[in-house]
Amino acid sequence: MTDPRSTAPTVLVVMGVSGSGKSTVAALLAERLGWIFADGDDFHTPDSIARMRDGHPLDDAARRPWLARIRAWIDARLAAGENAVVACSALKRAYRQALTGVSPRVRIVFLEGSRAVIQDRVRARHGHFMPASLLDSQFAALEPPGPEEDPITVGIEESPDAIVAAVVARLGIPADDICG
Repeated sequence: MTDPRSTAPTVLVVMGVSGSGKSTVAALLAERLGWIFADGDDFHTPDSIARMRDGHPLDDAARRPWLARIRAWIDARLAAGENAVVACSALKRAYRQALTGVSPRVRIVFLEGSRAVIQDRVRARHGHFMPASLLDSQFAALEPPGPEEDPITVGIEESPDAIVAAVVARLGIPADDICG
């Protein structure tokens, strides 16, 4: 019997704390697969971005409409028969459930890394609205996906290309279906 994920459109949610490489890996993964890409940061309101830029983490109430906008984007991709990748922190199990709706067509990719590695990355980047001061709140909120979520968990110590190759291998996508 054919796995329904191999014939139906799929959306990958690349998740992790700020600085784990979500946007970089998700964009590269989408490019490699020839899929549509969206960055969850683009779904934030200007007010939410300003709040985070000022060093205040978003609470669940502020995240709810943001997650709903991303979920609407996911649903639109699936309804249109399009494969896609979205970068989104999705730190809590409830956030991931809001995004996936427990659909086998939406798969979680968890970029896992140590606080030290991620802290170095956040401090070194420039021009991002998320300050290093919010990293503690990210780790405090993080509920790593459990086996029941069937995540693809990849360490972030390797290069983005190596991380993408590991994800593609775990997805079991035939080489003929890969763009580059």
